Amino acid sequence: MKKLSIIIILALALCGCGNRSASDATTEQAEDRDAKTMLQGFWVDNETEDLVFRIAGDTIFYSDTTSMPAYFRIVGDSLVLASGASYNIDKLTENLFWLHNQNGDLVKYRRSSNPEEDSVWVHDTTPRIMTYTHQVKTDSVVVYGGDRYHWYIAINPTKYKVIKHAYSDDGVEVDNVYYDNIMHISVYKGAQKLYSSDFRKSQYSKFVPAGFLEQAVLGNMEFSSIDAEGLHFNATLCIPDGASCYLVETLISYKGELKMKTIEY
Repeated sequence: MKKLSIIIILALALCGCGNRSASDATTEQAEDRDAKTMLQGFWVDNETEDLVFRIAGDTIFYSDTTSMPAYFRIVGDSLVLASGASYNIDKLTENLFWLHNQNGDLVKYRRSSNPEEDSVWVHDTTPRIMTYTHQVKTDSVVVYGGDRYHWYIAINPTKYKVIKHAYSDDGVEVDNVYYDNIMHISVYKGAQKLYSSDFRKSQYSKFVPAGFLEQAVLGNMEFSSIDAEGLHFNATLCIPDGASCYLVETLISYKGELKMKTIEY
């Protein structure tokens, strides 16, 4: 009986510890609603006095019209975005909001004193989506082995959104949104159609790393050359507004067969 009592006491103690840990974890993750209320309104850069963002409810709306609104919470002394990015708050008062960006630099904002901000703010929920295309249609005739081949490329903008993860000038994470494209290639030998098909970004998943492809746009398709293998076309997949691109060769044989390979990064 004594042994049974000791076991029961230990079990109760362990349960108590578990409950306290769960309670502590909940407390640690509890949102500071007062701090969020204090942040409501328009905020400007303390040095340049440029309007940077508006906070309404639990959402940050950026003055940059290409940046998507971002859901946020205030947990402890940190601003936490939906992506999981967290920024330490150095000071928060009715009129001042200071935080440390991704590099640890102190970024200072102050509440806007312009009473007309609300009347000029017109893009709260609809960021401007950029289309990333070059020449829309192009075609030509090439000759090989005495035969004439007519190729045709069409770049078709879509409403498929590509989200690019970037950082604002203040070093805070933002998401910019772009429209992707569908490419079409047709190849004819005289009146005979050798090949005709659309190309989507997903078809390049074997040739471009998944993390890169997710933020990339199928931006262009160009004819490269013709030889014994067939007609060579180059697809360009780039992260918008960046220097990083993949060049993937698309080879269409004289039998209408398709081959792809990465030729440049």
